[in-house]
Amino acid sequence: MSKIVIFGAGGRAGRQAVAEAHRRGHEVTAVVRDPSRHCGLADGGVRVAAGDVTDMAGVTALAAGHDAAIHAAAVYGAGTDPGAFFTGAAYALVKGLRQAGVDRLVAVGLSTLLPGPDGTRLLDAPGFPAEFRPFCLAHAAGLEVLRAEGGALDWVYVSPAGDFDHEGERTGHYGVREQGDATARISYADFALVLLDEAEAPRHHRSHLAVA
Repeated sequence: MSKIVIFGAGGRAGRQAVAEAHRRGHEVTAVVRDPSRHCGLADGGVRVAAGDVTDMAGVTALAAGHDAAIHAAAVYGAGTDPGAFFTGAAYALVKGLRQAGVDRLVAVGLSTLLPGPDGTRLLDAPGFPAEFRPFCLAHAAGLEVLRAEGGALDWVYVSPAGDFDHEGERTGHYGVREQGDATARISYADFALVLLDEAEAPRHHRSHLAVA
């Protein structure tokens, strides 16, 4: 059994990661902005804590005593600033986890940053919807922070090869892909398998893992 802290535990990927970690018998701290909105997370003895993944001191305090961290937090839509959020979260995690003595970080990523069959990022392919580009670039900026500043961490950026199957059920299986595939789908429950497999058994040999 390990101790795992999950930032962004109230989102679809985060909730499934909490459930999978609990299913495996880990001690889980589920970090959300407002615990009163996520009462169900505490079922089964999961510790729910208020926190902001962009606050370095808060990350340090919440992560202390844990063996690994999962970053599933995101912001999107009116009134949010994804550019500031994803870079701020990456900096806070790199510095905060190091101070807390946590070496392993598993971050939820985007398939649009993966190369397609021709080597071009899906984000840069002709016809990519312009309205989604700022959000994707914000994610990319956060990934660049990890690449530039995260050398002291054993980190991996895990993304679906294509997109999430919002209605999909847990199959208990997933496959690793070498490139992005806009047609590929994976359920949130199966994606959680990857997050926990990576948190439990670091592979140390790649920084971006795509699954479907």
